[in-house]
Amino acid sequence: MVRIVDVAKKANVSTATVSRVISNSGTVKKDTTERVLKAIESLNYQPNILARQLRRSETKTILVVVPDITNTFFSKVLRGIESVAIDSGYQVLLGDTLNDAERESGYLNILRQKKADGMILLTAKVDGQVVEDIAKQYPVVIACEYTEGSEIPTVSIDNVSSARKAAEHLITLGHRRIGTITGPFDSVLGRDRLKGFQQAMAQHGIPLDSLLVQEGDFSFESGCNVMQKFLALGVPPTAIFAANDEMAIGAIKAIKSKGLKVPEDISVVGFDNIKFASIFEPALTTIAQPSYEIGQKAIELLIKLINKDELDKNQYILEDKLIVRESSKKCLS
Repeated sequence: MVRIVDVAKKANVSTATVSRVISNSGTVKKDTTERVLKAIESLNYQPNILARQLRRSETKTILVVVPDITNTFFSKVLRGIESVAIDSGYQVLLGDTLNDAERESGYLNILRQKKADGMILLTAKVDGQVVEDIAKQYPVVIACEYTEGSEIPTVSIDNVSSARKAAEHLITLGHRRIGTITGPFDSVLGRDRLKGFQQAMAQHGIPLDSLLVQEGDFSFESGCNVMQKFLALGVPPTAIFAANDEMAIGAIKAIKSKGLKVPEDISVVGFDNIKFASIFEPALTTIAQPSYEIGQKAIELLIKLINKDELDKNQYILEDKLIVRESSKKCLS
């Protein structure tokens, strides 16, 4: 096994000089650097990266914590994170909380144990003060969600205005009896998207029927189950706003199971613009989040925190877009 002393001997320099060349410190003369590099190449020397990282107290690893890895929305966010991480010399460690606050809290120990240089949270279920405390000691960025009143750097869209935009689309189509399948009420996304829906209804003077506001959990199954409840009402809704695409697709499944058609009988609007939304039949009207860009911005901010660079601001709000497809149409009743 070739050692650093072998390289130093062949290049006729000290081991400290070889170390400086490997770390690219910029303090070694050009001709000496070239001599060391030739020695490394001829001997096929492999530096002990782990030992060097331990000496520097760095791991070159980023921890990314997601609430549910089966939710396809997060795939593009993760790709955005990895695209920047890999180019910057970092590897990504993924943690799935299964929407469990205790599991989410457990992942914080990876930072405490210094097994990662920083963390991106794509979920915010754990107690806000706990996250605040750890963010004072380690680099932390929250993406997609946020913690109310927090100073932790955050990347997201404006979920209230986005949901309001989705509801207003249905209202402009003439729908007045609109049901909503919300996200979990203990989730800031669930609360914000419900708030946007309520604002749109209020601004257009449309009474909100409490029976038409039902909580889901962002899963296909909850969308299907809630829609079945809506269809069992004496007067079902003519349109549905679901707080994510998976629940919207579940709602369409339930509607079709009763022999009804989308959008002829009931219009449906989702949220997120997952890949399946455009190929599903009918193609889903939805709010598109810039998921890839959210991931990119989140990792860029985290690397700045790791390098102790100053941030321009702590909260980044990216632009969403309403994508109108086949699942919504003018109300005829």
